[in-house]
Amino acid sequence: MAIRPHDDDRPGICVVPANETSWEDLQTVFGTRGQACRCQCQRYKLRPRESFGSFPVEVRADRLRQQTDSGHADAGQTSGLVAHVDGEPAGWCAVEPRTAYPGLLRNNRVPWVGRAEDRSDDSIWAVTCLFSRAGFRRRGVSRALAAAAVDFARERGASAIEAYPMTTTNVILEELHVGTEGVFADAGLTEVGRPTLRRVVMRLDF
Repeated sequence: MAIRPHDDDRPGICVVPANETSWEDLQTVFGTRGQACRCQCQRYKLRPRESFGSFPVEVRADRLRQQTDSGHADAGQTSGLVAHVDGEPAGWCAVEPRTAYPGLLRNNRVPWVGRAEDRSDDSIWAVTCLFSRAGFRRRGVSRALAAAAVDFARERGASAIEAYPMTTTNVILEELHVGTEGVFADAGLTEVGRPTLRRVVMRLDF
């Protein structure tokens, strides 16, 4: 089921849970080269002592396939959202309970510096990755995904949703997979911290 009303707000854009789209469409979004293809959205899923060099990209892709359960519309859970533009796969958003990201929980800076947070609180959801496929940028895809992520988390009982975007000052393209301040501000999130000079913690409490 498409997540509404955001697909109506942006003509031609439809956002669905990742399990409701095909694995082929999801891999089209990630592409066949570049950082997204290499990562397969496993940066914050890495287990202790794992690195991208310690196991092949095919294993990371298999993990993503299991996490999203793509192609199984009746699945009870999934790990993100996929945007389509006029039927073409165009964007990805990773959104789950914050506790689903071991790498995030282990990080000593983002998003924890200066905050008294219970890292074990699984009612707090997080967006850790948000990007549009080449050829579909500057068309509202990221904003549609961020808005849909808010509804997705709220409808599944989240007490709050967080995101950890980069500022756009002195940033390189590969760093923008976490989204930008403006995209999340438009979705209703507000700044609650700056753990680094270029990283912002944004949050919306439900």
